[in-house]
Amino acid sequence: MIKIEKEENHTYRFSLKTESGNTILKSVPFNSKGEVESTLAGLNPKLKQSPSVFERKTNHNGKFLFNLKDKKGNLIGSSQLYNSEAGMENGIKNIKNSLAKIADWKKL
Repeated sequence: MIKIEKEENHTYRFSLKTESGNTILKSVPFNSKGEVESTLAGLNPKLKQSPSVFERKTNHNGKFLFNLKDKKGNLIGSSQLYNSEAGMENGIKNIKNSLAKIADWKKL
């Protein structure tokens, strides 16, 4: 599920949620809703084949997270924090499995 929200500072963000309502990815701020829509439209199933789309990281507390980048390497969003590497990989798997729905987000 994709949720687009307007923030108090007049920027827009989108979040990707699981069917159970857990947020798996929160986007960077965008200047307009049109930028959000354009970014979402650019996320397609072929994107998951690019090795640089998912940037895996560990924070200073030892928690795992990943960043989602577009094909040009621009940051799109960051995941929630995971206690294990396996949990992070499962989050990435969920995003990969959802890319077809994300690209077709207006129909959701």
